[in-house]
Amino acid sequence: QVQLVESGGGSVQAGGSLSLSCVVSGLSAAIPFTFYSMAWFRQAPGKEREGVASSRPSGITAYAESVKGRFTISREDDKKTLYLQMDSLKPEDTAIYYCAAAPWVEAGLARSEYTYWGQGTQVTVSS
Repeated sequence: QVQLVESGGGSVQAGGSLSLSCVVSGLSAAIPFTFYSMAWFRQAPGKEREGVASSRPSGITAYAESVKGRFTISREDDKKTLYLQMDSLKPEDTAIYYCAAAPWVEAGLARSEYTYWGQGTQVTVSS
């Protein structure tokens, strides 16, 4: 059973930084982590879950316009781990952040593209 476990959330003042991690386990031996598209999503209270950043097996990354230049997605395939470095945080970045995985596809920032999801980690940015 595929499991995604996020960590690294917390509270920070505006302008600060946080680094999120997502460790993936339970992958089928037939589908190495390298062949998964991975992404970070977030959901603020009363809002839809939105894509923040994605990392494709091809190496292509994509970012939501609202985080470009401030957030950086990366991955260590040998550790089956996804990261999100968040700098220059704003109060509007406050949300629960979720890690998501999609095997065998070059997925982007659409929620429907992803098969597996973590439980989320809270990020709170105060002004």
